[in-house]
Amino acid sequence: MDAKTTHHGPIVARPDEHPGQVGRFGNVTRMVIHPSETNSTSPNAGTITYPAGTGFPRHSHDFAQVWYVLEGECQLGDRTLRAGDLVYHADPHTEDAMHTENGCVMLFVQYPGPTTGARPIFERRFDADAETEKADMDLAK
Repeated sequence: MDAKTTHHGPIVARPDEHPGQVGRFGNVTRMVIHPSETNSTSPNAGTITYPAGTGFPRHSHDFAQVWYVLEGECQLGDRTLRAGDLVYHADPHTEDAMHTENGCVMLFVQYPGPTTGARPIFERRFDADAETEKADMDLAK
């Protein structure tokens, strides 16, 4: 199968038309595109809003991802990310702890790691119990 014989049209969606779901660390995610039974190879893509005073601990993922800061700023490890910054996380990767004093909004795309083949987490992402969350996050030491 190649582009000459198969064509997939674009998926067009608006994050503001999707209900926000509260994530693990108080963030609100508007998951616009994600794997499904009919589209199992889709990435996770949407916006994520971190309200003032929130963030996440240092952790690792086997999938790859890209962030684009749309609004606000946050501290990622020793770096300050501001609106307009683009962040690429190759696979596998460890994300430094992130914290935002005044809030920030990011566009994100998470996709299977080109080297690991690991897929991003979608199932159980918003309703996982604490033990499943710990396993999924694979917290880095």
